[in-house]
Amino acid sequence: MEHIHKDVILHRFPQFEQPLLEEILKHSTIREVEEGDEVLRTGQYIRSTVLLLSGLLKVYREDDEGNEFLMYYLEPGSACALSMMCTARNEQSQIMAKAVDASEVILIPSHLSEQWLAKYKSWHNFVIASYRQRFEELLQTLDSIAFKGLDERLLFYLKRHVKVSGKEIRLSHQQIADELNSSREVISRLLKKLEQTGAITLHRNYIEVHNLDKV
Repeated sequence: MEHIHKDVILHRFPQFEQPLLEEILKHSTIREVEEGDEVLRTGQYIRSTVLLLSGLLKVYREDDEGNEFLMYYLEPGSACALSMMCTARNEQSQIMAKAVDASEVILIPSHLSEQWLAKYKSWHNFVIASYRQRFEELLQTLDSIAFKGLDERLLFYLKRHVKVSGKEIRLSHQQIADELNSSREVISRLLKKLEQTGAITLHRNYIEVHNLDKV
């Protein structure tokens, strides 16, 4: 099993030098999570840095009433920058992470993650790049909320889904409404308008995306 995971890790994180890879194999834990399982939850102390080996994770905030605010998705080969920050500061998590698909995550003990920043240049560069990427994604999300109407926010949301999971978006209208803090009726109406332009086709259990750039 270790050799299989070694090949997968090499494929997902080709930038890591061999000694770092050996330490990851020796000291980290690979955890399998099913669709819908929580990987991180608000209020917990995060003891590990989370890297995604396979699958897809959704990172989000949740208010007191259970409403979700999507922050970003984690794709294979990436790390949760916010979990890194909480781990480094020994703070409670302010985010939640849930498996969108069956996934495998690598859990790296926090003390090693800190040591590797000085020990391995590839790890240092990876952490900095992770912070930069998530910061840019959060700025895009903030812009979509602060400066755009719901129709533009829906387009932004759909494009982000296409980027991470392909042109078949298997989400209900209610799920989309929940993540955009809207109602199912409003989202259904906007999706119907998009369908009329030819940008998407609405199926019973999924949305087929054709071309969102022409809208």
